[in-house]
Amino acid sequence: MAEHGDPSFHRHIAIAEIWGLLGLRLADDPILPFNYLSYATQLHEHATALDVLLDEGISLQLLNTSIDELTAAIREAVEEVQKLQEAKDTGYFASLRRRAFNDRLMLAERGFLEAEGLKGRPWFKHLLYSPPEDFESKLSFFPGIADAISQAAQSTGKEAHSSLQHEIWRVARAIQRAAAALRGELI
Repeated sequence: MAEHGDPSFHRHIAIAEIWGLLGLRLADDPILPFNYLSYATQLHEHATALDVLLDEGISLQLLNTSIDELTAAIREAVEEVQKLQEAKDTGYFASLRRRAFNDRLMLAERGFLEAEGLKGRPWFKHLLYSPPEDFESKLSFFPGIADAISQAAQSTGKEAHSSLQHEIWRVARAIQRAAAALRGELI
């Protein structure tokens, strides 16, 4: 590092300051500053881009429905944030409500994780954003689907189609888990 990477360690200092500020913000804010509306917008854009790449025989209806469900849950959460921030109550029950809401935000992000990980790469657990197996892939999102598209291009038949549809189902299910967590539902 001293010779090639960051000889004066300016980048290290800058990154440490950013992480320190982020830690302070997360520790001091009564409600976690997560912006899930941008997440929903991004997922809609990803689904649209994916639809362009796929054959007509592949259905994205379940994926689009789950994204719409997540968007509705996010809008409900945004309304709840506004109510929690406007509330003048600072007592014990108000802090419990904020804590429960923060827990739901964290559980929503965990909903995008799959315990088994990606097919062939179990160390990658996030079904929305992980590096694709094929680095020439046109997708920087939905890595399991990207991998299935690459594999389907190399093979033919019903197995490739069902593998791709299965990966779409896994992503849709993860998005549904996140929406349920935002609503406070048990899965």
